[in-house]
Amino acid sequence: MNEQANVISEPLRNPLSLFQVSGKSALITGGSGTFGRAMALALAALGVNVTIAGSSQAELDQVADEVRSLGKGAVNVVRARPDSLADADRMRDSALSAFGRIDQLVIASGYNKAGFIHEMKYEDWQAVMDANVRGAWFMAKSVGAYFIDKSVKGKVLLMSSVRGRHGNYSGYTAYCTSKGATDALTRVLATEWARYGITVNAIAPTVFRSKLTAWMFGDDELGQATKKRSLSRIPLGRLGEVEDLVGMALYLLSPASDFCTGQVMYVDGGYTAG
Repeated sequence: MNEQANVISEPLRNPLSLFQVSGKSALITGGSGTFGRAMALALAALGVNVTIAGSSQAELDQVADEVRSLGKGAVNVVRARPDSLADADRMRDSALSAFGRIDQLVIASGYNKAGFIHEMKYEDWQAVMDANVRGAWFMAKSVGAYFIDKSVKGKVLLMSSVRGRHGNYSGYTAYCTSKGATDALTRVLATEWARYGITVNAIAPTVFRSKLTAWMFGDDELGQATKKRSLSRIPLGRLGEVEDLVGMALYLLSPASDFCTGQVMYVDGGYTAG
């Protein structure tokens, strides 16, 4: 009998060890947004030191206070958006200055402006593309260079959407296009960086409550129609909540996902299954 067959590996003996992230350092863009805040709190609760970046100092400070109230991982704040490579480098350097390392990059910043193509200004379309694609490229370039230079087997997590796979006739030419590009960026970075042990994945939710989707919960006719149509396509019969995304994110940012890369993980209540 092969003696190895009787050896119980550590992941089998202690499966929760696969999710051990305490002591690591995460850089989170969009840190004051719905998903960025959730990631900062969840990671910090597990002992990760988090650097949160965003455009609103007041909102960042509020999230930082919430992180500190957990009494676990430390928090560092940098007021910045990835509008240029210099901005991305400044976020990276702030995290390195605060904690001496970066292990996880969460690109959670984003933007949407709905509008039918025949009515939409080009500048509005470009603003969505810049926020959702160009900014992600800058962050990946900056932190990826650090990972490679320091031989860090980093974890990169991008925010996509079911709209990267499905169209929408409610004026989403900018958003759908940007998320399709996010999916492609996820796959190409995963293949490009696999040789360095860096994993790159994306979460693709359906509609969930956030600052980005607030327009759908008011009296706006377009928003109400979009909400109703979205609910009709979700087999589980409800919109997503930010807590629904945390489990998948922790998997993709922990050793549990070391053999998972280049994937767009749909957290959508069954939307893409139907």
